[in-house]
Amino acid sequence: MHNLVVSSISYANSLKGLLKGTRTVLVVATANTFTKKRMPKLLGKRNDELMLDLAKDVIVGDLGGVATTLTGKEPRQIAVGALPNQISRYNAPSRASSVRRVVAGVASGKGKLGIILVVEDPCHLSAQINAIGQAFPQFNAKTSKSSPRRVQIFAVDSKGAPVELPGAALVLMAMTRDSAELVDTPPAELNPGSFAARAKTMLAGLKGVKVKEIVGDKLLAEKLGGIHAVGRAAASAPRLFVATFSPKKSTSRHVALVGKGVTYDTGGLHIKPRGGMEGMKCDMGGAAAVLGAFRVLVQGGCEHRLSLILCLAENALNEKSYKPDDILTMHSGKSVEINNTDAEGRLLLADGVSYAARVLEADTIFDAATLTGAQMVALGINHAAVMSNDGELEQAVVQAGRRSGDLAHALPFAPEFYKGEFTSQVADMCNSVRNRMNAQSSCAAQFVYWHIDDTEARWCHIDLAGPAFPKGRGTGYGVALLAEAVSSME
Repeated sequence: MHNLVVSSISYANSLKGLLKGTRTVLVVATANTFTKKRMPKLLGKRNDELMLDLAKDVIVGDLGGVATTLTGKEPRQIAVGALPNQISRYNAPSRASSVRRVVAGVASGKGKLGIILVVEDPCHLSAQINAIGQAFPQFNAKTSKSSPRRVQIFAVDSKGAPVELPGAALVLMAMTRDSAELVDTPPAELNPGSFAARAKTMLAGLKGVKVKEIVGDKLLAEKLGGIHAVGRAAASAPRLFVATFSPKKSTSRHVALVGKGVTYDTGGLHIKPRGGMEGMKCDMGGAAAVLGAFRVLVQGGCEHRLSLILCLAENALNEKSYKPDDILTMHSGKSVEINNTDAEGRLLLADGVSYAARVLEADTIFDAATLTGAQMVALGINHAAVMSNDGELEQAVVQAGRRSGDLAHALPFAPEFYKGEFTSQVADMCNSVRNRMNAQSSCAAQFVYWHIDDTEARWCHIDLAGPAFPKGRGTGYGVALLAEAVSSME
């Protein structure tokens, strides 16, 4: 079993409180702030001069840079985290990714780490705090134990005045780190059953939340044929995990968060080759994201009715495995001919969104998934792909990404161009495209939407394959994006 290597990340009551007992202090600001005229007085005359002199040696580049030096006094070490002065319009104004980069540069070490953020706009603070949390992953299974490190954060404006901590910022950071830990957990520890158990633990004590599970063959009784087929060969039975939240004072809106939770993906009978299977513990990144967002929203006093739907399965192999040429009947009632057992996530999501629309009667549905490698080809590891049947909702999510630091970019939603890719001679559709060069990410989203296109639900699909698990490590991507998107809805 793993252990936690960082015991606490907190927000200091004052600059003096942050500096007390600090071994290393990191000052984070845009590069052009590190001048005598622009940098507020923070560390005392001698250390402020040392900090500004050190800043001259930082190689900022396009993504930000960090440099450190010993002081000979207290704090023992000073570090400068210089953020780029200029960013593109596709980046977050908070420069959250650069904050995570420079903090990661000093994350390892002994003793208390104090991080001073010099923020240009108070609206950036929540995203920057979340980015700091992402620089301290919780999962660790190394036998060489690392000592827990105490981390404190304090923010000031350009004049040195304290910046008030946003109410939900620390909760958001904690949920993001928990979600990243889930993604990092190996499949021997995290299967559909243990994921559901951990979700129950994480939701325990939240007022107004009710939980239920539909497990194993009971999925068929509820017409959830896609989830059942994908997971029926695994030792841990597939399941639909449902949590609902009804606030005391509720708007008329009912929002459902649906997550793909494939705890491990072998590819099924279309088994993945060597190199393609490694890392597939991350294929539940969407479920981890919606679970985290649901917790943030409930604890933050969301006034919308909320539903959380985790579609949990392990795409395993044995004599019970679903096969190419099988025809599944989905929750929507539509039939699907299987032409690719490695296109399993969309089967889970199709059942999940249909359940959200038809059984729970949600009027707005977000689904999140590590769905396609094509997402990374199109948008890379920094931006998730967004597809929606509602233009305003699509743009609201993109803007939520800029505010939260979880960047997202829209891809086409055009059923007339993509439905033909799933043509079957014997069923309503196949589950994978005929032409893999024709907008695979949009096509995969189209498959999911096809199962609720006869409902009135507003729907938004988030393919977070790249940003959820870059460089072999979970980030908790999607928690901040979804929490911001839902909390901003009227």
